[in-house]
Amino acid sequence: MSTSPFHFLLLSLLLAINVGCVLAGGYSLTVRDSIMIAHSFANNPSFGPAQNLHGATYTVDVTFKTPKLHPKNNWVVDIGEASEVLKEVCEAYNFKNLDEMFPGEMTTTEFMCKKIFEGIKKGRGKNWFKGALEIRLSESHKAWASYEGKV
Repeated sequence: MSTSPFHFLLLSLLLAINVGCVLAGGYSLTVRDSIMIAHSFANNPSFGPAQNLHGATYTVDVTFKTPKLHPKNNWVVDIGEASEVLKEVCEAYNFKNLDEMFPGEMTTTEFMCKKIFEGIKKGRGKNWFKGALEIRLSESHKAWASYEGKV
């Protein structure tokens, strides 16, 4: 397989960017909670038997990421406050039927990651946390989805 100079340059650039990201460093803190929901994927054959109403228990992990620690407290975020915000967001969905909360939506794990991201981002008011968030919902030890974005 021959590689053109352009491809070599592109691959070198991508490698440098990826290595630079790793070498640039950063901090993270993760808090965890769980939710139990009911939902269906009605009238969508792609979901097979999950078209019917069924329950799911998600482990919800929220990772707060920053390039630097808070200058006064030497932390990414107050772990107690982060845990409380996650608890408040989870309470909005816990023991709820997502079909009723989001009529007409396919409330996939990915969809719920984004909804939880939006709730955590809102948190306790404007700019309560600055950095990036990664939301990970695990359906089991074998399957999970995530959403990541800047806040």
